[in-house]
Amino acid sequence: MLLAAAATLPLGCQRRETSGHVLRLSQRNEPGTLDPQIASLPDEFFVIRSLSEGLVRPAPAGGPPGMTFLPAAALAWEADPSGLKWTFHLDPGAHWCNGDPVTARDFVATIRRALDPALAAPKAGLFLDLRNAAAFYHGTIHDPSQIGAIARDQFTLELALAHPTPHLLALAASGPWIPIHWTTVEKFGDTRESAWTRPGNYVGNGPFVLAEWKPHELIRVTRNPHYHAATHVLVDEIDFLKFDDENTEERAYRAGQVDVTMTIPVTKRAGYHEPERHVQPLAETRYLAVNVTRAPLSDVRVRRALSLGIDRQQLVDAVLQGGQSPADTFLPPGLAGVEAVPDPDLAGEPAARRARDLAEARHLLADAGFPEGRGLRKLEISTWVDNPVIEAIQQMWRRDLGVETAISVREARVHAAALRSGDFDLGFAPAIPDYNDASALLSELERGASGNYPHWGNARFGGIVAEAAATADPRARADQFREAGQILRAEQPVIPLYFNTQIYLVSPRVSGWKSDRLWTRTYLDVSLSP
Repeated sequence: MLLAAAATLPLGCQRRETSGHVLRLSQRNEPGTLDPQIASLPDEFFVIRSLSEGLVRPAPAGGPPGMTFLPAAALAWEADPSGLKWTFHLDPGAHWCNGDPVTARDFVATIRRALDPALAAPKAGLFLDLRNAAAFYHGTIHDPSQIGAIARDQFTLELALAHPTPHLLALAASGPWIPIHWTTVEKFGDTRESAWTRPGNYVGNGPFVLAEWKPHELIRVTRNPHYHAATHVLVDEIDFLKFDDENTEERAYRAGQVDVTMTIPVTKRAGYHEPERHVQPLAETRYLAVNVTRAPLSDVRVRRALSLGIDRQQLVDAVLQGGQSPADTFLPPGLAGVEAVPDPDLAGEPAARRARDLAEARHLLADAGFPEGRGLRKLEISTWVDNPVIEAIQQMWRRDLGVETAISVREARVHAAALRSGDFDLGFAPAIPDYNDASALLSELERGASGNYPHWGNARFGGIVAEAAATADPRARADQFREAGQILRAEQPVIPLYFNTQIYLVSPRVSGWKSDRLWTRTYLDVSLSP
């Protein structure tokens, strides 16, 4: 019986006992997966980044001067003068949590896996700048060895590019570039429901090990003794605790049950102050995706009328009250590629006023055959939480345009699946770039992209985004991104609402907590006092 029991023990990385230094983090959405090539939600990557790391990692605010990216699995890297070849030198001391060395072949296997059409990785587009990657992904070639990712030796990875890619390090620091332990994935089967992501089976190369996962309740990770930078891991355990709403979360914080929250209820914000109260502006646009395949939303006049009928200033001032700013464009301010170049078409007038024009909205509706909304069918707005922003928009459209809507609240994963499949009229969505560059957001609206929730296509738009990806000159790229933005404003497949801000709480017992504008956290050098 003892032998039989031993044979059933998992072969992955085991949970270690801790001494009580437990960091407790609030988690809003239940992860659908902890597979870095299949994951797409920030909540999923919150956990994944505790378990594994890529070639490089984003430098947190307050990091080394002049450094945007820090070493992770790679100690050093360089590009050749043409910009078409990058070489990464891996840390020979880096190991997977089962003790295996992290090698260049692990990254080659990960890249090939991400581009395998059979996996249908939602972020496969982040690898298409590699030579022959697009041809392999689209089935033009079938030999994965032709993809521009080569293990020169055990610890030297060479990436050959289809064109110069100024933002390659940003791509390499993104979540989907985090490697998988291919032997483990192969053992348990490379499917979306594979057991390799379960506790006891998960083999990562990060600071922690997956110890426990109670769905909709708790994900627990414990210190990885094989992590190459173990001296920077100052807590024994992280508990990701699921809370369905902000009020329950805030009560748990006051009771000392949570160290870092996701937000603060609007009615409670005045009671908290720095350094406990943190305000983090985000490079995130909250918007409505408009399903252009469904009438009457297939008519650009209707789409533009709906956009012009929203009072964005009221949304941020009266509804959100969290430091958000009204969005009249899809690209958030400060995103690399457009941060330093003003848009002459948008200068001189407040964003909220530019984005709202009731007279023009009513004219467009009448011109489309729906004067004062008459004859327009009731539209459905899909969202994933009880959403006061959507309720406010519903009231604006009814009062000012005569447009009736119904609100459909779905669980986050169901809502995301509906956006991908087109099972919606209008869908509330966050546009969060996978890396710090305007192309990260615009490429998601290209025809066929996994994030193209409007199911929209424009050949000129796609061409501009492709050109920008291969352009090294910053001003030329900014001009290209500006032209792409003008096409979005003209065709309105997306209705930008506001640029988001996170206001949250960090317990005084936590030191060294850092997060950035892309929802990226670092768990290194985070410590706890009694």
